[in-house]
Amino acid sequence: MAYQSLRLEYLQIPPVSRAYTTACVLTTAAVLELITPFQLYFNPELIFKHFQIWRLITNFLFFGPVGFNFLFNMIFLYRYCRMLEEGSFRGRTADFVFMFLFGGFLMTLFGLFVSLVFLGQAFTIMLVYVWSRRNPYVRMNFFGLLNFQAPFLPWVLMGFSLLLGNSIIVDLLGIAVGHIYFFLEDVFPNQPGGIRILKTPSILSVDTFDSSTRILTPEALYEMATDSPRGHFQQFASGSSLRWY
Repeated sequence: MAYQSLRLEYLQIPPVSRAYTTACVLTTAAVLELITPFQLYFNPELIFKHFQIWRLITNFLFFGPVGFNFLFNMIFLYRYCRMLEEGSFRGRTADFVFMFLFGGFLMTLFGLFVSLVFLGQAFTIMLVYVWSRRNPYVRMNFFGLLNFQAPFLPWVLMGFSLLLGNSIIVDLLGIAVGHIYFFLEDVFPNQPGGIRILKTPSILSVDTFDSSTRILTPEALYEMATDSPRGHFQQFASGSSLRWY
């Protein structure tokens, strides 16, 4: 019963958020037993001269050893990635994947000029930035100490990193890439004479992505209900997710 509930809860996470969060956790688990961070970090010379192409991806998946910093990043990654996918990107999985690719490309490009070996934290800040700009009136509370509007959240996180003695280059990179995406996607097209520059390639708009919303169809709900001995669902007022109880 507990396993089935946990499995259903896991499967209810939107596909992109589920895949990315899972990949990050599995990468950290692999570092504990099978591989070392030296096989994962971003190194242009090893990528382009020794063709270790996997580093273009793995440097976004490792958030350091298990500890406070890892858990903090995982919570924020899961929370804001999921809220974006279930919010402004709901029903637009291909567009969400394109945002991942666009953000990852820009960060990799900027990573050639700054001394950053892992870009996962910057990517998380990018997700937080885009969500915060698209939800400007949401009130936030940070550890019960600060109350502020959502658009200030990336800057609060940067200040928190500074207090912990971390470099703020990572946060600034995430904010910069998030702002570029937000401007090109949400601001510039709505300006007089503006056009939409970011267009999701048709190759991403395939049935695999479109079918990711099957869990919300009546047929899928019936299927899930008949698979369980209790079969009760609670749908949030926002309609953005389903929870088993």
